[in-house]
Amino acid sequence: MRNVSQREIEEMLKAEGKEFDLLIEKAGKVRRKHVGNKVYLRGVIEFTNKCSKNCYYCGIRKGNKSLKRYFMSKEDILKSVRFASEKGLGSVVLQGGELKGKQYVSFIEEIIKEIKRIDSSLMITLSLGEAGFDDYKRWFDAGAERCLLRIETSNSDLYKKWHPQDHKFEERLKCLENIKKIGYQTGTGVLIGAPYQTIEDLAKDILFYKDFDVDMIGMGPYVIHYQTPWGSEFKDWFERERENIFKLAIKMIAATRIVMKDINIASTSALAALHSEGRVIGLKAGGNVIMPDITLPEYKENYKLYENKPSLNSPLEQSLNSILLVIDRAGFIPAIGEEGSSLHYLKRVSG
Repeated sequence: MRNVSQREIEEMLKAEGKEFDLLIEKAGKVRRKHVGNKVYLRGVIEFTNKCSKNCYYCGIRKGNKSLKRYFMSKEDILKSVRFASEKGLGSVVLQGGELKGKQYVSFIEEIIKEIKRIDSSLMITLSLGEAGFDDYKRWFDAGAERCLLRIETSNSDLYKKWHPQDHKFEERLKCLENIKKIGYQTGTGVLIGAPYQTIEDLAKDILFYKDFDVDMIGMGPYVIHYQTPWGSEFKDWFERERENIFKLAIKMIAATRIVMKDINIASTSALAALHSEGRVIGLKAGGNVIMPDITLPEYKENYKLYENKPSLNSPLEQSLNSILLVIDRAGFIPAIGEEGSSLHYLKRVSG
């Protein structure tokens, strides 16, 4: 199979009208051929909205003083874990703001061990941001199998525009390299349609995924949050561009599927913040993973990365049922009871 060029990817990302429909159709065919017609379920547990980072676009940034902060107890986290196990979700994602410190690292380690005691077959994905090599290794040794660290953009200059000076692109890249070196199923992703970004940037992001040989992708559209620096600066721009941002996110899923045929690609909740059928369209465009939010309802509303986040107050059962309906409307089958490892990863480690 020949390599796809940056120019060809850019053409995919510019597709409109009939070309857009053909792109989605092609991505759908590639998806069915290489990863089948199942959708893997990852129960997301957003266990804390405390964060040491101050990214200009994120609602849980350290500088957002209007947010009620929380850190779930071990008991509350494990309630969600038991729900995931009982419902056959196959996998849970521990997700939170970026934190550091010995006590925090030990807490995560203990949670991982507790999850494995509850259900040894339940796969664990970490989405905790930047950490030291030894910390990632401790969590891996405790039983976590997957780790997702969104690089946000592969353009270091663009990264500097999106973050304060003490946020280092090189550090984030090094963390991603460490995750892969340790042996995790390795995931990353970018912000799509954000200020200052170009089609060329996004095409290079897909080539970054390919060159880095990632196993899974969790990327989503930029959705504004008003209690951020960008919330006021880009409010009018965002309202003008929201439809274009959504379509660009869908094209990114499709193009990534065409370029990297056997990886896991999530149809993310941010798509639903821009379009009522966003996650359905994301699955049709090549996504094969979806992540029901199984955070306890009393915490959900305070884990608001962006405006219009879906299922903020939904009970766990309702959150799951809404996701099962999304899968059904997209014409796929929920992979209940399957852990859904990335086929790309399985080939990578066996070959």
